[in-house]
Amino acid sequence: QVQLVESGGGLVQAGGSLRLSCAASGRTFTTAGVGWFRQAPGKEREFVAAIDRTGESTYYADSVKGRFTISRDNARNTVYLQMASLKPEDTATYYCAAKYGGAYFSRLSYANWGQGTQVTVSS
Repeated sequence: QVQLVESGGGLVQAGGSLRLSCAASGRTFTTAGVGWFRQAPGKEREFVAAIDRTGESTYYADSVKGRFTISRDNARNTVYLQMASLKPEDTATYYCAAKYGGAYFSRLSYANWGQGTQVTVSS
């Protein structure tokens, strides 16, 4: 079992940047793929980015490709989401989650979830 805690959210103007962190506890973290998802009010939770257990492979939603970068530091049990060129439509609660199998893009593959961190982008 992995416990996840997100941080780094906040209010930023359009065009600005934020870095989200996902701190994990639990011995299985280094064997887990980790994904970031987001959910805006009244919308489904959607895939944003994911990284495999080694950090060698990364995956992005088309809407964030070229603007967001996911990375991980297994020595610190932390995954990061660097967000740049933020847009008002990026406003959402961002969640990180851990998976041990299944497709990176599907939230059904993820076994453990954090509580989320709010990102608000003003125009």
